[in-house]
Amino acid sequence: MNMNVFTWTINDILNASKGTLSSGADNIVCKNISIDSRKVEKNGLYIAIKGKNHNGHSFINDVTDKGVLCVIAEEKYADLFDIKKIKQMGVSLILVENTTKALGDLAAFNRKRSKVKLIAITGSNGKTTTRAITESIISKKFNTLATSGNFNNEIGLPLTLLRLNSTHKCAVVELGMDKPGEIAYLSKISAPDIGVITNIGYAHLEGVGGIEGVLKAKKELLYEIDSKGTAILNADDTALLCAGKEININTLFYGFSKKSDITAESLEIAKYTTSFKLITPSGKVPVLIKSPGIFMVKNALAAASAGYIMGVDLENIKKGIENFIPEVSRMKIIKTKSGLNIIDDTYNANPDSVKEAVKTLKLLKGNNCGFVVLGDMCELGKYAEKLHYDVGAFIAANSGITKLYLTGDHAVDIAKGALSENMKEDNINIDCKDALVKKIIQDIKPGCWILVKGSLVMKMAEIVNNLSKE
Repeated sequence: MNMNVFTWTINDILNASKGTLSSGADNIVCKNISIDSRKVEKNGLYIAIKGKNHNGHSFINDVTDKGVLCVIAEEKYADLFDIKKIKQMGVSLILVENTTKALGDLAAFNRKRSKVKLIAITGSNGKTTTRAITESIISKKFNTLATSGNFNNEIGLPLTLLRLNSTHKCAVVELGMDKPGEIAYLSKISAPDIGVITNIGYAHLEGVGGIEGVLKAKKELLYEIDSKGTAILNADDTALLCAGKEININTLFYGFSKKSDITAESLEIAKYTTSFKLITPSGKVPVLIKSPGIFMVKNALAAASAGYIMGVDLENIKKGIENFIPEVSRMKIIKTKSGLNIIDDTYNANPDSVKEAVKTLKLLKGNNCGFVVLGDMCELGKYAEKLHYDVGAFIAANSGITKLYLTGDHAVDIAKGALSENMKEDNINIDCKDALVKKIIQDIKPGCWILVKGSLVMKMAEIVNNLSKE
């Protein structure tokens, strides 16, 4: 057990959750919080969450046998657990109207008492990479807690903040969203000292109703930043330039625009790296990123801006950027024994991120042949057909690729776009993933470059895994 973890008294829990103590002692102290019945610990607190696939209330009887001291539940699910057993075992039962909200309330309580400086990052593209680079930079000076994996929603963010302990001095969290109001909710919980918005793009349109909805949703972060805090915004995004003028807090801009406070020059992209000179108000320094692509520089600039505001010196900002290693399936380059170069960017996809990946493919392949393997971009709602068409047209007009391989419900739309820019029909293949792999294996030559991308639900990593074996 980590001795630095904050403990929870019943009064703490009641004050944070606004719940009611239905039964049990009011003088116990819990040492950890869990929503997973398989991972509860003795003397812990279990919060029963109603999820998409399982209702945590069904496991309350199990967790009481594992020695939890307290359970938070919703009274409307009382038929799923044995209240009599809870009373007999002396477990404290706290009832709330909504356990997901209670989880967020406890996280907000923990964040407040931790007194850390908190950096919250959102945006249509690059937020996960920006978060990872920011963590790498900030941890050079402060003991830092950061979001792991995709813990960036109404469940994941609170679980991250509940990991804060008395040794942490800073936290770097990622805020995701798929509907209006979600960023505002997560921002209220995290109470940012610094808020970063990487860009406004065509992502999650289905939930917010268009690009204007995306902008409105992302801007929710700006109004929850501490009054003495700082908003860090992408100066190359016109919408964010305007948004910066709407708020009454300190604003720092980054990017390639002349309006940027932190920028880069002398960019050079190689097969596996990108080098540039980082320019800040405190000086200049050469930097090398272990990933190719101009968009990676923008992510680094956003992270460097957070480091600058937090008082990290220039040399440690450089070290933080250079120590960053891209996460799995995010512009990871795999060279096979047969000489094939695979760009694995299968973690997710939207129109802007696909275009950036295609630009990188063009730079890396040089005069070698290049293929694009693309699956559907999800959550685009009524804009899906047009945006897939536009991506197809962009690929045909800007990539210099030899062949295009497509799978998914919108493969035809991408193909139509590519045909509109004079790509030959014989060079466009539409099929299931297994069939595409067989076709690609027939077509590849040593030295060829292949970009594989698509939304996570398309499981395009299966294609990468199969090609990697060849």
